[in-house]
Amino acid sequence: MTQEDGGLDALVRKRIRGLRVARGWSLDDLAGRCFLSPSTLSRIETGHRRISLDQLTVLARALGTTLDQLVESVDDEDVVIRPQHDAGRGVTTWMLNRQSGPHGVSVAKMRLTKPARQGAEVLRVHPGRDWFTVLSGTVVLLLGERAIRIESGQAAEFSTMVPHAFGALDGPAEILGVFDPEGQRTHLRSLS
Repeated sequence: MTQEDGGLDALVRKRIRGLRVARGWSLDDLAGRCFLSPSTLSRIETGHRRISLDQLTVLARALGTTLDQLVESVDDEDVVIRPQHDAGRGVTTWMLNRQSGPHGVSVAKMRLTKPARQGAEVLRVHPGRDWFTVLSGTVVLLLGERAIRIESGQAAEFSTMVPHAFGALDGPAEILGVFDPEGQRTHLRSLS
């Protein structure tokens, strides 16, 4: 008798099968890695058997994922990236990763509409390095005493221990940036 699957239950079963198939494993291959019989795995994947917490833990480990990732729910908010607009700074930001990546880095697309503000009080300093590529328009990077023009198709990478700021030149510009945790706090501070 088939158990009545809820949405999350059915999703977990699809994830188990999908991860197994993506690795090119048969039911026998996965069974050997998690010490469950192939018939038990088949019944779990098809919804003909309840999944215990112990089984989920063993399956997650064998499939190279975590229990949290295996059972996390999904809604539309997880898919749609909505921009955050800071009119005062002239910046619209789309955070392209919801959680920090390796070493705490964040990836963001930014639309800049104002020039870089000049003056010692607005130039920021923080540990680490910043990297960005200009997708469209032209960006001016103020780096210490220098003003560096970076055009569409070019990229910049620099030590953030040098006082710096960046902004649009002669109209809007869009960049794709990679920021370490300090860079995220400095350049994406309006999103917090």
